[in-house]
Amino acid sequence: MPVGKIYARRLAVLATSAALTVTGLLATAPSAQAAMPTPVSASTARTYLAALTVKAEGTTSGYSRDLFPHWITQSGACNTRETVLKRDGVGVVTDSSCAATSGSWFSEYDGATWTLASDLDIDHMVPLAEAWRSGANSWTTTQRQAFANDLTRPQLIAVTDNVNQAKGDLDPAKWLPSRTSYRCTYTRAWVQVKYYYNLSVDSAEKSALQSVLNGC
Repeated sequence: MPVGKIYARRLAVLATSAALTVTGLLATAPSAQAAMPTPVSASTARTYLAALTVKAEGTTSGYSRDLFPHWITQSGACNTRETVLKRDGVGVVTDSSCAATSGSWFSEYDGATWTLASDLDIDHMVPLAEAWRSGANSWTTTQRQAFANDLTRPQLIAVTDNVNQAKGDLDPAKWLPSRTSYRCTYTRAWVQVKYYYNLSVDSAEKSALQSVLNGC
């Protein structure tokens, strides 16, 4: 075989070997933690915020979480909570009913890492009661269900349960994540959700949002 052809064959073998090595690395590399959908940029959030209706917050008269049917079936045996746990965790293993039996979850709000799904709540970025006071009181049940189970917008996220409970139904004028590096993402998500669902903001809430977004 001519020297040129032997050299070309060796190059081809080396190239194939390198490709297989890269493929192997990709196959065995740990996957990055998934997360809720990325919120709009800070500049877009500022534009959205300027477009929101500003008015005094309504009351919770007539409100009930049951008016926002949530944790509906998303796929097979998996409901919304279980879907978010699988999305937001690393190495999540589920049983036949889709319940997470193992995995690791990083809580963006406080920086804690958990290995038991029971230590996590699925937070509604814009709380259900806050939505009710901001316009959802006039929605249909179908609209409220879509809001409470929204996997397309940055509305649902797995976080430390007692941190979520401390947040309750407070808006950003009264509560922000203790992990300051996440506050920009948090406010961008909050504004995007309110804008998409045409929910109002009160003046204190708007000021708090503007303050964070101006620093993003």
